[in-house]
Amino acid sequence: MSKRAIIFHGTGARPTYIWYPWLAERLRARGYTVEVPHLPGINVEPIETFLPSVLEAHSFDEDTVLVGHSGGAALLLALLEHLDVTVAQAVLVAGYSTPPNTNEEPVLQPSYAWEEIRRSARDLWFVNSVVDPFGCDAEQGCVLLDRLGGTLVVRPEGHFVDDTFELLDRIIG
Repeated sequence: MSKRAIIFHGTGARPTYIWYPWLAERLRARGYTVEVPHLPGINVEPIETFLPSVLEAHSFDEDTVLVGHSGGAALLLALLEHLDVTVAQAVLVAGYSTPPNTNEEPVLQPSYAWEEIRRSARDLWFVNSVVDPFGCDAEQGCVLLDRLGGTLVVRPEGHFVDDTFELLDRIIG
């Protein structure tokens, strides 16, 4: 099997934004096949109708690494809950499982099967900031850690929108 990574961008973003292309190139250089799909419907369409198209568009196996940022990290929760395989790793950057602010969050499910999510990734990482302008902060990361286990990294880096992200390159196996 070959190593594969899928990077899911955040709400209103594109695959060419911030650190997404940088990380994709770093992973390709390490032998990964990398997908960075453009998902304009993320956190716009209700998760109930959006998730099936994401599941159908990608294949997942025990060598797959999933990376999600912001709305893409919230998408990973639903994705992991509905996978029928256990992926190698899931990294949720600025992730959240409850509304982080007053905006509508159609990417969130009303509830989660936490045990199913936990079983769907061998290695879970949460990277949140002390203070996040959108509310995807360390408190949200602590909730995910409490419910799922794994590793939480808290950094003072806002919403993680720089062009490079060395920490992710080190986290991904």
